[in-house]
Amino acid sequence: MELQKIILYYGFTPISDPDAVRLWQQSLCESLGLKGRILISPHGINGTLGGDMSALKRYVKLTKGYAGFKKIDFKWSEGLGNDFPRLSVKVRSELVAFGAPTEITVDEKGVVGGGVHLKPYDVDKLVEARGDEVVFFDGRNAFEAKIGKFKNAIVPDVTTSHDFVSEIESGKYDHLKDKPIVTYCTGGIRCEILSSVMIKRGFKEVYQIEGGIVRYGKKFGDRSLWEGSLYTFDARMAIDFSDETKIIGECEKCAAPTKQFYNCARVACHELVLLCADCATHDSSRSCIHENLPQRDSELIG
Repeated sequence: MELQKIILYYGFTPISDPDAVRLWQQSLCESLGLKGRILISPHGINGTLGGDMSALKRYVKLTKGYAGFKKIDFKWSEGLGNDFPRLSVKVRSELVAFGAPTEITVDEKGVVGGGVHLKPYDVDKLVEARGDEVVFFDGRNAFEAKIGKFKNAIVPDVTTSHDFVSEIESGKYDHLKDKPIVTYCTGGIRCEILSSVMIKRGFKEVYQIEGGIVRYGKKFGDRSLWEGSLYTFDARMAIDFSDETKIIGECEKCAAPTKQFYNCARVACHELVLLCADCATHDSSRSCIHENLPQRDSELIG
């Protein structure tokens, strides 16, 4: 059996005919036997795919043949095509559901007016030079940070990406507007938009980690500023960057250390419950308390 992998990627570039790109991507993935999720919008493309290594390499080569996608940074991760139940290729008004399609402007170079990109090495150099002045700002849904985050990071109180604009405009973080802010998310895409949102609202020095947590974790593992596991929107649920990963999550029932999310017991509920293995064996531990919560983001977004 051929080695299988997962690729995570995004590219911001103007797309005049998203439907045509969707048909092309759908056909390409089907011909290569790939499964996963791809979103296409007038702003670009965002995808996560799993399958045979040779098929993924072929996909990368052919996708980069599209003029606007030449510079896409494809991030490789451990996993299988079966980590995704099927192939889904859709057109949306936004690559990330911030609920503000006009919030960003995109040209051939990417997002206009976004945060400065820092490679993992440069992130550590910034902290080395400016110490506690540097603020890490989580660009994910709050529940993702329960099992892993940058040390001393600010985790905004957001349930979905829709909440970010109002959260930034709430005034909670105005005292940070003159500080160096390092935004971070799974693969980098959410921070492309979040950093732009922050800059437009008066934050003067905003950065984003190039390649997101995925790239930082591959570079430094658990030896530097990241701690815990990385939540993923697929069957893996969480990945570790080393054998020494610190478990920072706590079971919602007994507070035991855990990094494992489980689906809520109510079939119609799409929320996740963070439980230890013992509590997860009892259905009562997964009883639904989520009726009044908005549904979490379901797309795999970096």
